[in-house]
Amino acid sequence: MPSALPPSRFPHRHLLGIEGLTAGEITHLMDRAESFVAQNQAADKKSGSLRGRTIINLFFESSTRTRTSFELAGKRLGGDVINMSVEYSAMKKGETLIDTAMTLNAMNPDVLCVRHPESGAVKLLSDKVNCAVVNAGDGTHEHPTQALLDALTIRRRKGRLQGLVVAICGDVLHSRVARSNIALLNTMGARVRVVAPRTLLPAAIERLGVAVFHDMRAGLADADIVMMLRLQNERMSGSFVPSVREYFHFFGLDYAKLAVAKADALIMHPGPMNRGVEIDSEVADDIDRSLIRQQVEMGVAVRMACLEVLAENLAGRNEAA
Repeated sequence: MPSALPPSRFPHRHLLGIEGLTAGEITHLMDRAESFVAQNQAADKKSGSLRGRTIINLFFESSTRTRTSFELAGKRLGGDVINMSVEYSAMKKGETLIDTAMTLNAMNPDVLCVRHPESGAVKLLSDKVNCAVVNAGDGTHEHPTQALLDALTIRRRKGRLQGLVVAICGDVLHSRVARSNIALLNTMGARVRVVAPRTLLPAAIERLGVAVFHDMRAGLADADIVMMLRLQNERMSGSFVPSVREYFHFFGLDYAKLAVAKADALIMHPGPMNRGVEIDSEVADDIDRSLIRQQVEMGVAVRMACLEVLAENLAGRNEAA
């Protein structure tokens, strides 16, 4: 009989979303990521904790930022990373998602990092493979590593999440980033607001535990964190805003609107930014208040933590078998 293994502080096979995670599990991932920040700033950025492990980045949507971040994370942990280009894959020849999952499963990877334009597709794929799966964004559903890196960025600057007032502004309707952040921030005790025109808010959004505002100045009043969202034109069918110019006038972040937030309020954006649409360039580049570059840096550390924890859990299951 194999010896009993100590319980994992993140006892999940996959990371498919933030919803359902406990505050302790979220904190564990952030604490693990914290340990990688210094490593990523050192001259020698590599370790060997994933040596011999295979990570496949399977992106059905293009995303230079997220895919590169996962690739760096895997390589800095010593893993073998493969980027699958769907444009040239069998999916373009008519192969189904399930067939692709079964083909990849036969190659015995350790972790799949999957981005897909359809909500729920990553969960479907995870049910068909033996390895760990990380959701790198599925439709308008969830983007868990983005929420974790946002939380880590906030915690490093503010020292806490509990009690902070966080205003999430813009295209909430089409944003998986917003959904994951709302779940995480509520679990960690922050007070979450959403600020957007009615056309860019999901029906009954209040059920997610947020305060709803349709005016930027009202929504940003005394906020600690202002998190702007990209206007996702590629997911829109029809007209959701009268014009880009009018949208920026009412809902774009500039210093005039930011003035009602707390004096030390910090600015975030998951990227890529549409300058002059959802955020003014001067605000985005404010070195004292903008956390946008730090978000990118924390993204690598968070993804390193997620890959390492899931690989450890996979090893633990194999030993226990």
